[in-house]
Amino acid sequence: MSTFVIRGGSVIDGSERPAVKADLQVIDGVIATVGDVLKGDERGKVIDGSELTITPGFIDMHAHSDLAVISDHEHLAKVTQGVTLEVVGQDGLSYAPTNEQTQQEIREQLFGWNGNPTNINWNFKSVAEYLTYVDNGAAVNVAYLIPHGNVRMLVKGSEPGVATADELKSMQAIVEQGMKEGAMGLSAGLTYTPAMYADDNELIALNSVVAKFGGYYCPHHRNYGRDFLQAVTDCIEIAHSSGAPLHLTHCHMSSPQYHGKTELLFDLISQAERSGVDITLDSYPYLAGMTYLHALLPSWVQAGGIETMRMRLREPEVRKKVIHELMVTGSDGAHGNILNFETIVIAGVEKSLEFVGMRFDEAAKRAGKDPVEFYLDFLDAENYKVSAVLHGGHEPNVRSIMAHPKHMAGSDGILVGNRPHPRGYGTFARYLGVYGRDERVLSFEGAVARMTGRPARRLGLADRGLVKKGYRADLVLLHRDSVIDRSTYESPRVPAAGFVNVWIDGTPTLWDGVRTDNLPGRAVRNSLQK
Repeated sequence: MSTFVIRGGSVIDGSERPAVKADLQVIDGVIATVGDVLKGDERGKVIDGSELTITPGFIDMHAHSDLAVISDHEHLAKVTQGVTLEVVGQDGLSYAPTNEQTQQEIREQLFGWNGNPTNINWNFKSVAEYLTYVDNGAAVNVAYLIPHGNVRMLVKGSEPGVATADELKSMQAIVEQGMKEGAMGLSAGLTYTPAMYADDNELIALNSVVAKFGGYYCPHHRNYGRDFLQAVTDCIEIAHSSGAPLHLTHCHMSSPQYHGKTELLFDLISQAERSGVDITLDSYPYLAGMTYLHALLPSWVQAGGIETMRMRLREPEVRKKVIHELMVTGSDGAHGNILNFETIVIAGVEKSLEFVGMRFDEAAKRAGKDPVEFYLDFLDAENYKVSAVLHGGHEPNVRSIMAHPKHMAGSDGILVGNRPHPRGYGTFARYLGVYGRDERVLSFEGAVARMTGRPARRLGLADRGLVKKGYRADLVLLHRDSVIDRSTYESPRVPAAGFVNVWIDGTPTLWDGVRTDNLPGRAVRNSLQK
């Protein structure tokens, strides 16, 4: 069904303008009319929208569904809350480009983000191969960022060290090829190996290539803790020097010294704009984060990959040094902080299911061990395939950041693990129901714009993100008064409430709240590839 009429709905068009009552006609997957559709002019099915709200399909600006979009045809986490496009390849690590040497290492490193699906062939050597696989059909549309960590791994491996001039040229060639194949930009994960070993000159050189193709730079920057402001300043300088627009992803200020001080971030953004930097940001509406657990270790001990790290950590002197950094001086993998095991909750494991959902200090007590000793032993016993939810955010900062005029929505949703973060199933419904309708931190129209019109502009999409004549019919039909997130930290895989229908190019992926069998999602490539 790609031709239909929705009669009398309340249309929120994604531009932040107030809702208006209007009919909406879709013909062959394209919005043909927003206004009055005369009786007798209807084509296809007529849907009564008189008690419902119509919005553009939602865009997740920071998704970790890289494998889920091609291995899980239902993809309920996103379809059931109105998502029609996800931007993957985030945090500098994903599954393309790779070669035979890097594929296994990346699989092991990212197990805590994406698991190990066995129903697909996911050895993608190029961005083109990945996007072509998506074109076979998915539950949502997919846009891709070239992961800087992959690029570095292909040229320099997983070892520390500044890239030579020849290595930089090789990296630039890989980035150029990825952009030609349809990538939207470059992501970086500068607290993850191997990207954390790169200097800013490397990032400027690669983003200079991205800028030529109209792409943007999307960094998980070097520090979200005590050096947060310096890390943002460095990102701005990279963008300024390279000419690439900057998108600060999962931009939260959780470290205690920044509580109540979001104006410091906003001042940097204003200064960047005055200097000519095109800057935007996204965040998720929760206080906790999530990642794979060994990411918190010092970078030097992670060099060389999982097996090398495992052998290092079995050496008593190395283990002693690591413990000192984790508990006394701070680990660069933990943004310069020491670990607080009361705030770390075990989310996903391979073997020790009895510890899932427990704080690390509680699990250590059950095991009869000191928490940091238990942490290292647990990683080894679980083959470093552990994910964790990390608590410690600041609600006033979360609200202040989401109210910023450059803000967009990104779930950062990790969908695998025994008990993952609820943001995977709840981010968009939570923005609408909690912060848009109930708490009024945002207007409802403003909440919609943060997940439709604004991200579409960042991605350079000229035919998506708005309810507008001539635009693709990526649409959501919802109950404004009842839309809400229902996923929790204890029960994270509960679909959101209030969503009725969702369409991609006029084809329904959700109908009367139930997932259809349709797979209309395709790869969305950069503007040069359209």
